[in-house]
Amino acid sequence: MKAIRSVPRLTDQVYEAVLDDICDDLLPAGSHLVQEQIAERLGVSRQPVQQAMALLKADGIVEERGRRGLFVARLDLQSMRHRYEIRAVLDGLAARGAARRARGDGDAASEIERRGQAILAAADAAIETGQTSKQVRCDQAFHKLLYEVSGNPFLVSSAEPHWRFLIRVMHDVLRFAESPRTIWRQHGEILDAVIAGNEDLAERLATEHVGVAAARLEANIGAIERAGKETEPVSGGPN
Repeated sequence: MKAIRSVPRLTDQVYEAVLDDICDDLLPAGSHLVQEQIAERLGVSRQPVQQAMALLKADGIVEERGRRGLFVARLDLQSMRHRYEIRAVLDGLAARGAARRARGDGDAASEIERRGQAILAAADAAIETGQTSKQVRCDQAFHKLLYEVSGNPFLVSSAEPHWRFLIRVMHDVLRFAESPRTIWRQHGEILDAVIAGNEDLAERLATEHVGVAAARLEANIGAIERAGKETEPVSGGPN
Protein backbone atom coordinates (compact mmCIF):
# COMPACT_ATOMS: atom_id res chain seq x y z
CA MET A 1 0.00 0.00 0.00
CA LYS A 2 1.44 3.36 -1.02
CA ALA A 3 1.65 6.20 1.45
CA ILE A 4 -0.80 9.03 0.85
CA ARG A 5 0.93 12.26 0.00
CA SER A 6 -0.41 15.37 1.64
CA VAL A 7 -1.29 18.05 -0.91
CA PRO A 8 -3.09 21.37 -0.46
CA ARG A 9 -6.84 21.28 -1.00
CA LEU A 10 -7.88 22.53 -4.43
CA THR A 11 -9.81 25.36 -2.77
CA ASP A 12 -6.67 26.46 -0.94
CA GLN A 13 -4.67 26.38 -4.16
CA VAL A 14 -7.23 28.58 -5.91
CA TYR A 15 -7.27 30.93 -2.91
CA GLU A 16 -3.48 31.28 -3.02
CA ALA A 17 -3.42 31.75 -6.81
CA VAL A 18 -5.99 34.56 -6.71
CA LEU A 19 -4.36 36.18 -3.68
CA ASP A 20 -0.95 36.10 -5.39
CA ASP A 21 -2.45 37.82 -8.46
CA ILE A 22 -3.94 40.49 -6.19
CA CYS A 23 -0.64 40.99 -4.36
CA ASP A 24 1.27 41.19 -7.64
CA ASP A 25 -1.16 43.81 -9.05
CA LEU A 26 -2.34 41.47 -11.77
CA LEU A 27 -5.75 41.88 -10.11
CA PRO A 28 -5.74 45.46 -8.74
CA ALA A 29 -8.39 46.91 -6.42
CA GLY A 30 -11.71 47.19 -8.23
CA SER A 31 -11.07 44.25 -10.55
CA HIS A 32 -14.20 42.25 -11.38
CA LEU A 33 -13.70 38.60 -10.45
CA VAL A 34 -15.58 36.45 -12.95
CA GLN A 35 -15.60 32.96 -11.50
CA GLU A 36 -16.01 31.18 -14.83
CA GLN A 37 -12.93 32.94 -16.22
CA ILE A 38 -10.89 32.15 -13.12
CA ALA A 39 -11.91 28.49 -13.26
CA GLU A 40 -10.97 28.29 -16.93
CA ARG A 41 -7.62 30.01 -16.41
CA LEU A 42 -6.69 27.74 -13.49
CA GLY A 43 -8.04 24.58 -15.12
CA VAL A 44 -10.47 23.73 -12.32
CA SER A 45 -14.22 23.44 -11.90
CA ARG A 46 -16.33 26.28 -10.53
CA GLN A 47 -16.81 24.65 -7.12
CA PRO A 48 -13.29 25.29 -5.68
CA VAL A 49 -13.40 28.80 -7.16
CA GLN A 50 -16.72 29.49 -5.41
CA GLN A 51 -15.30 28.17 -2.14
CA ALA A 52 -12.11 30.21 -2.52
CA MET A 53 -14.14 33.36 -3.26
CA ALA A 54 -16.15 32.79 -0.08
CA LEU A 55 -12.92 32.59 1.94
CA LEU A 56 -11.47 35.69 0.27
CA LYS A 57 -14.69 37.56 1.00
CA ALA A 58 -14.61 36.48 4.66
CA ASP A 59 -11.02 37.71 4.90
CA GLY A 60 -11.97 41.14 3.54
CA ILE A 61 -9.92 40.73 0.38
CA VAL A 62 -12.82 40.65 -2.07
CA GLU A 63 -16.25 42.22 -1.76
CA GLU A 64 -19.68 41.60 -3.24
CA ARG A 65 -21.40 44.48 -5.03
CA GLY A 66 -24.97 43.30 -5.27
CA ARG A 67 -25.89 41.79 -8.62
CA ARG A 68 -22.65 43.02 -10.17
CA GLY A 69 -20.74 40.19 -8.51
CA LEU A 70 -17.39 40.02 -6.72
CA PHE A 71 -14.62 42.59 -6.93
CA VAL A 72 -11.17 42.97 -5.39
CA ALA A 73 -11.75 45.17 -2.33
CA ARG A 74 -9.96 48.44 -1.80
CA LEU A 75 -7.78 48.76 1.28
CA ASP A 76 -9.71 49.43 4.49
CA LEU A 77 -7.46 51.70 6.58
CA GLN A 78 -9.39 51.19 9.81
CA SER A 79 -9.28 47.39 9.53
CA MET A 80 -5.59 47.59 8.71
CA ARG A 81 -4.91 49.66 11.86
CA HIS A 82 -6.82 47.30 14.11
CA ARG A 83 -5.18 44.18 12.74
CA TYR A 84 -1.69 45.65 12.95
CA GLU A 85 -2.34 46.56 16.59
CA ILE A 86 -3.25 42.95 17.34
CA ARG A 87 -0.28 41.66 15.35
CA ALA A 88 2.13 43.88 17.27
CA VAL A 89 1.02 42.31 20.55
CA LEU A 90 1.08 38.76 19.19
CA ASP A 91 4.48 39.17 17.51
CA GLY A 92 6.02 40.71 20.63
CA LEU A 93 4.68 37.86 22.75
CA ALA A 94 5.98 35.29 20.25
CA ALA A 95 9.46 36.83 20.10
CA ARG A 96 9.70 36.96 23.90
CA GLY A 97 8.60 33.33 24.22
CA ALA A 98 11.00 32.19 21.51
CA ALA A 99 13.91 34.01 23.18
CA ARG A 100 13.03 32.46 26.53
CA ARG A 101 13.03 29.02 24.97
CA ALA A 102 16.32 29.63 23.14
CA ARG A 103 17.99 30.82 26.35
CA GLY A 104 16.99 27.66 28.20
CA ASP A 105 17.61 25.12 25.44
CA GLY A 106 20.71 25.17 23.26
CA ASP A 107 19.27 22.65 20.81
CA ALA A 108 16.15 24.76 20.41
CA ALA A 109 18.28 27.86 19.80
CA SER A 110 20.22 26.03 17.08
CA GLU A 111 17.02 24.85 15.41
CA ILE A 112 15.50 28.34 15.50
CA GLU A 113 18.69 29.75 14.00
CA ARG A 114 18.77 27.12 11.24
CA ARG A 115 15.15 27.64 10.24
CA GLY A 116 15.33 31.41 10.59
CA GLN A 117 18.45 31.73 8.45
CA ALA A 118 16.86 29.54 5.76
CA ILE A 119 13.90 31.94 5.60
CA LEU A 120 16.21 34.97 5.46
CA ALA A 121 18.12 33.36 2.58
CA ALA A 122 14.89 32.63 0.69
CA ALA A 123 13.77 36.22 1.19
CA ASP A 124 17.09 37.54 -0.10
CA ALA A 125 16.67 35.43 -3.25
CA ALA A 126 13.12 36.75 -3.70
CA ILE A 127 14.37 40.33 -3.39
CA GLU A 128 17.03 39.69 -6.02
CA THR A 129 14.42 38.41 -8.48
CA GLY A 130 11.83 41.04 -7.56
CA GLN A 131 9.21 38.47 -6.51
CA THR A 132 7.07 40.50 -4.14
CA SER A 133 4.54 37.78 -3.37
CA LYS A 134 7.37 35.40 -2.44
CA GLN A 135 8.89 38.06 -0.17
CA VAL A 136 5.54 38.35 1.60
CA ARG A 137 5.32 34.57 1.99
CA CYS A 138 8.81 34.57 3.49
CA ASP A 139 7.73 37.32 5.87
CA GLN A 140 4.76 35.23 6.93
CA ALA A 141 6.98 32.16 7.37
CA PHE A 142 9.42 34.10 9.57
CA HIS A 143 6.76 35.26 12.00
CA LYS A 144 5.00 31.90 11.95
CA LEU A 145 8.29 30.33 12.99
CA LEU A 146 8.36 32.57 16.06
CA TYR A 147 4.76 31.67 16.88
CA GLU A 148 5.55 27.97 16.59
CA VAL A 149 8.65 28.05 18.81
CA SER A 150 7.26 30.50 21.37
CA GLY A 151 5.94 27.80 23.67
CA ASN A 152 2.38 29.17 23.35
CA PRO A 153 0.31 26.68 21.31
CA PHE A 154 -2.45 29.21 20.61
CA LEU A 155 -0.38 31.88 18.90
CA VAL A 156 -0.48 30.38 15.39
CA SER A 157 -4.26 30.06 15.31
CA SER A 158 -4.74 33.47 16.96
CA ALA A 159 -2.58 35.23 14.36
CA GLU A 160 -3.81 33.36 11.27
CA PRO A 161 -6.99 35.38 10.45
CA HIS A 162 -5.10 38.67 10.72
CA TRP A 163 -2.32 37.39 8.49
CA ARG A 164 -4.78 36.40 5.78
CA PHE A 165 -5.94 40.01 5.62
CA LEU A 166 -2.49 41.56 6.01
CA ILE A 167 -0.71 39.48 3.36
CA ARG A 168 -2.19 41.78 0.73
CA VAL A 169 -1.44 44.88 2.82
CA MET A 170 2.18 43.82 3.28
CA HIS A 171 2.61 43.84 -0.48
CA ASP A 172 1.94 47.57 -0.38
CA VAL A 173 4.43 47.98 2.47
CA LEU A 174 7.06 46.55 0.13
CA ARG A 175 5.93 48.68 -2.82
CA PHE A 176 5.54 52.04 -1.10
CA ALA A 177 6.68 52.15 2.51
CA GLU A 178 10.31 51.08 2.74
CA SER A 179 13.08 49.08 1.16
CA PRO A 180 12.65 45.29 1.31
CA ARG A 181 16.23 45.02 2.54
CA THR A 182 15.41 47.33 5.45
CA ILE A 183 12.52 45.08 6.39
CA TRP A 184 14.67 41.96 6.25
CA ARG A 185 17.46 43.61 8.22
CA GLN A 186 14.87 44.11 10.95
CA HIS A 187 13.93 40.43 10.75
CA GLY A 188 17.59 39.50 11.11
CA GLU A 189 17.91 41.67 14.22
CA ILE A 190 14.84 40.03 15.75
CA LEU A 191 16.28 36.59 15.00
CA ASP A 192 19.63 37.51 16.57
CA ALA A 193 17.91 38.71 19.75
CA VAL A 194 15.85 35.52 19.93
CA ILE A 195 18.86 33.25 19.46
CA ALA A 196 20.76 35.22 22.11
CA GLY A 197 17.89 34.63 24.53
CA ASN A 198 17.34 38.36 25.07
CA GLU A 199 13.61 38.40 25.82
CA ASP A 200 13.20 42.15 26.33
CA LEU A 201 15.10 43.08 23.17
CA ALA A 202 13.37 40.44 21.05
CA GLU A 203 9.93 41.60 22.17
CA ARG A 204 10.77 45.28 21.65
CA LEU A 205 12.22 44.74 18.17
CA ALA A 206 9.28 42.60 17.06
CA THR A 207 6.72 45.10 18.35
CA GLU A 208 8.54 48.07 16.81
CA HIS A 209 8.89 46.21 13.50
CA VAL A 210 5.12 45.84 13.20
CA GLY A 211 4.46 49.39 14.38
CA VAL A 212 6.87 50.92 11.87
CA ALA A 213 5.36 48.92 9.00
CA ALA A 214 1.85 50.05 9.95
CA ALA A 215 2.85 53.70 10.35
CA ARG A 216 4.70 53.87 7.05
CA LEU A 217 1.92 52.14 5.19
CA GLU A 218 -0.62 54.57 6.65
CA ALA A 219 1.60 57.50 5.66
CA ASN A 220 1.61 56.22 2.08
CA ILE A 221 -2.04 55.22 1.86
CA GLY A 222 -2.76 58.12 -0.52
CA ALA A 223 -0.11 56.96 -2.98
CA ILE A 224 -1.39 53.40 -2.73
CA GLU A 225 -4.96 54.45 -3.46
CA ARG A 226 -3.86 56.66 -6.37
CA ALA A 227 -1.89 53.77 -7.84
CA GLY A 228 -4.99 51.60 -7.61
CA LYS A 229 -7.10 54.20 -9.41
CA GLU A 230 -4.51 54.55 -12.15
CA THR A 231 -4.62 50.82 -12.86
CA GLU A 232 -7.39 49.78 -15.24
CA PRO A 233 -9.51 47.09 -13.54
CA VAL A 234 -9.59 43.76 -15.32
CA SER A 235 -11.98 40.86 -15.27
CA GLY A 236 -11.10 37.40 -14.10
CA GLY A 237 -7.34 37.81 -14.08
CA PRO A 238 -4.40 37.66 -16.43
CA ASN A 239 -4.36 35.40 -19.46
